[in-house]
Amino acid sequence: MSVSVTDTSGGASPGWPGALRAVAGDIKLAHTVFALPFAVLSAFLAAAWADRLPSALEGALVLACMVAARTYAMAANRLLDARIDAQNPRTAGRAIPAGRVSTKQMGVVCAGSALALCAGAAGFGWLGGNWWPLAASPVVLVVLGVYPLMKRSTSWCHAVLGLALGLSPLAAALAIEPGYLREPGVWLLASFVLLWVAGFDVLYALLDIDFDRGAGVWSLPARLGPRGAVAVSRAMHAAAGGVLWACWWVSPGLGRVFAVGAGVVCVVLVVEQSLVRVGAGSAGKASGGASGGGAPPWLFTANGFVSLALGIAGLVDVLRLG
Repeated sequence: MSVSVTDTSGGASPGWPGALRAVAGDIKLAHTVFALPFAVLSAFLAAAWADRLPSALEGALVLACMVAARTYAMAANRLLDARIDAQNPRTAGRAIPAGRVSTKQMGVVCAGSALALCAGAAGFGWLGGNWWPLAASPVVLVVLGVYPLMKRSTSWCHAVLGLALGLSPLAAALAIEPGYLREPGVWLLASFVLLWVAGFDVLYALLDIDFDRGAGVWSLPARLGPRGAVAVSRAMHAAAGGVLWACWWVSPGLGRVFAVGAGVVCVVLVVEQSLVRVGAGSAGKASGGASGGGAPPWLFTANGFVSLALGIAGLVDVLRLG
């Protein structure tokens, strides 16, 4: 499938003020909540490992890097998928296909946010001589930007998206205390994020199963069918639950509050999976409240709760036990 990013709007480029508002709405900055709590928790765990708390400037840099990273990832996704989005009725209203943003403008946003991420990573070097985040930033940019390309080549693209978000606790630890990466807990936290995100992304892909099959877009629902894809999603979330408990077990900074949060999250994942049912018929779309079939609309809310619950519970423990 072509990876062309030719302008699909068919008209003159919109003005920059309106284009920036359209970009902000299109990439949904509020959805940074999926990864940000894990980055913040990891930053506090890494600092506690060194018997300190993150400074206000370190916290600001972590926040800035997270926003820049997600903006870059979403802008790259919208840019590379512009032609596919224009063909899909569900996504045809996105900013580039609808003509609210030109591909050139989205490219500028993509490049600008990549530079902002690198500048934020360099801030840790200027602040305390830790240049590891800047050295790692090219690798992070590649992982964050490759997801749209993976949808054209492998049905396991959902795991690539999970990896992109799973980098957040590792990157935060690298920025605050690189030595903390020797501890297994941060790797287990990253593994939980990978499995959790990949599992719910498979459910989201149910929305586009018919389009993906017709357009040649690779996804697990398109390859395995709804029943097979839901089974894989459930296996991923079951594994995520086990990894989460292992993270709690091996991380000295996590105590009873995080354990309660982990238990609640596991219940939420079980309920989430139980409410996504595969209906009969050749289309085989999942039911559960979504208009026209597919993943129900409350999935975003449920998964936002997962990240916030774990992040807050973990922070309470770190501050309580530290």
